[in-house]
Amino acid sequence: MKDEDFKNDKKDAGDLGAGHHVTALYEIIPTGSSVTIEQPDVDSLRYQVTQTNNHYPDELLTIKMRYKEPKGIKSKSITHRVTWESYSTEPSERFEFSAAVAAFGMLLRNSEFKGNASYDKVLEMARRSKGEDASGYRAEFINLVEMAKSLSVTSASKE
Repeated sequence: MKDEDFKNDKKDAGDLGAGHHVTALYEIIPTGSSVTIEQPDVDSLRYQVTQTNNHYPDELLTIKMRYKEPKGIKSKSITHRVTWESYSTEPSERFEFSAAVAAFGMLLRNSEFKGNASYDKVLEMARRSKGEDASGYRAEFINLVEMAKSLSVTSASKE
């Protein structure tokens, strides 16, 4: 979605039903980090002033979302600031399981962004974050990864 379309109620960025949950995973590379990534070839923001002084030193990031009530016409905005104080280096169980699912998808697609993901790492993360799993979906996912791993080993040994 284009930046200018974020507040446009006539533009739709995706639907999420009432009572559903979505987890979005983003890789954040802090300013000043030694990590380098290849940036797409896009024009720079001509009128944006870039400063090295951070005017919000307690904030890690800001999340902005818009939503409509079930029969609403005008959207409402939610802004949530994540502070360094609330930031944890330990991922939640839900986040870690979501990351395992995302890594598995990248392995299946042989994504250029899979980094050092492997079936063993996916299984380790999924098992560690399985939790209560009342419906058995997480156990089913672990079984699926184990099958994919065995098929991957089998197909690699035939080549």
